[in-house]
Amino acid sequence: MQTKIAVIGDRGSVMGFKAVGFDVFEAEDGASIASLVSELSKNQYGIVFVTEELIALNQDVVEKYKDDMLPAIIPIPGRNGSLGIGMANIHKNVERAVGADIFNN
Repeated sequence: MQTKIAVIGDRGSVMGFKAVGFDVFEAEDGASIASLVSELSKNQYGIVFVTEELIALNQDVVEKYKDDMLPAIIPIPGRNGSLGIGMANIHKNVERAVGADIFNN
């Protein structure tokens, strides 16, 4: 069975993903992503990439699914560049897994 992958964000940030076969969903505000991610979860999407700009507007979406196996919510930089949210999530998850912050000197 093939994993279904979705990308959510503004048009300029996500349309390129359509060329590689991902399902693309345009969203411009944080409120719309909560219902969209819920619907994608029900439709068996395994990975949902969401632009950091949208995640910044609705952090609850990431929190709601962080302990679930599916879907994996992955923050990606938007067309305006990274806000550091994706890297902060990686640091948090590594610290939780290892028990220490191994990134800070």
